[in-house]
Amino acid sequence: MNKQNIVILGSTGSIGVNTLEVIEKFKDKFNLVGIAAAGNNINILKKQIEKLKPEFVAISDKKLTGKLDKQFKGIKTLYGLEGVCRLASLKDADVVVVAISGSAALLPLLEAIKAGKKIALANKESLVVAGHIVTEQLRNNPKAQIVPIDSEQNAIFQCLKGYERTMVNRLYLTASGGPFVNYSKDRLKNVLPKDALSHPRWKMGRKITIDSATLMNKGLEVIEAKWLFDMPLDKIQVVIHKEAIVHSLVEFLDGSILGQLGVTDMRLPIQYALSYPQRWFNNGQLRLDITKLKSLSFDKPDTDKFPCLGLAYYAASKGKMLPCVLNSANEEAVNAFLNGRIKFTDIANVIEKMLKKYDGIKENDSLVSLLELDNDVRINAKELIQKIEK
Repeated sequence: MNKQNIVILGSTGSIGVNTLEVIEKFKDKFNLVGIAAAGNNINILKKQIEKLKPEFVAISDKKLTGKLDKQFKGIKTLYGLEGVCRLASLKDADVVVVAISGSAALLPLLEAIKAGKKIALANKESLVVAGHIVTEQLRNNPKAQIVPIDSEQNAIFQCLKGYERTMVNRLYLTASGGPFVNYSKDRLKNVLPKDALSHPRWKMGRKITIDSATLMNKGLEVIEAKWLFDMPLDKIQVVIHKEAIVHSLVEFLDGSILGQLGVTDMRLPIQYALSYPQRWFNNGQLRLDITKLKSLSFDKPDTDKFPCLGLAYYAASKGKMLPCVLNSANEEAVNAFLNGRIKFTDIANVIEKMLKKYDGIKENDSLVSLLELDNDVRINAKELIQKIEK
């Protein structure tokens, strides 16, 4: 078997680091040709370059232009969004892992699709912001293929294998509930960033960990699943599953339910996404001992305590533009919370006010319009956050 040439966009983040571990484990199957990072973890990036010696390195932060050229001779360095997009569409790449955080992944993802790549996708925001554009590009480029990395979407992808979408009655996205699942509504007003970053089950990046704590992560996944699996919103349901063993379930028309179980470790869905349509032997590190499972519980989410989930459903029901508003407002609010500028409960308040401001916005299918909307929402969200601070 010939080695697959692989590119990782977002190599210094949690998914990127785990992907590199999987590649190291299966070094006989992969050739790392390129990595990309934002530049905020430049020391981690330098260590990755020294160890892995990829042919290409892209840094989205243009302020770092030229910083690595002299230090790492023989490696082709690319800078800015253009450089990341060029790496995403690299001619020699067979697999492109999209692990960039937030809506910044959208343009590189579209370039990878246009180039007909197999895409291991660990970014939900790009589909939230422009799901209709991404799916249209996939239809226009049949060589391109998306295999989701996120554990929930990866689980559904596996459960649906061999079945027509018309056979499906419901998709169940499981959620651990985050660190505050047992908190009262009043107690949530005083939680700190360090509390929200202490996820009980998963080790993830800062932004996605906060999204998990607010349940916005599940809201974004609902919208993502809508586009990934061509499912209406009323057939996608979120359930709280504190044990985080069942990563999602599919209910079929006859009442049968298939679920995907596994250890709480992102290396497992990453390995599946990279190996698909094959499955590779794992030496035991990521195996689940089912004899130790005493109970598996499933509960309805409390949308009064965690309103972000309801806001996501609302935005998705209103058309193609409001999900972009939802995502942009959430990214700005989460960033403000992480920097101690607003309270945890203010995240949902900022999002709700932005959705009300833009509700009824005229639908426009163009990418340019969505990018302009994204920028406009961020400006208004930042102004609102400044008022809340005062």
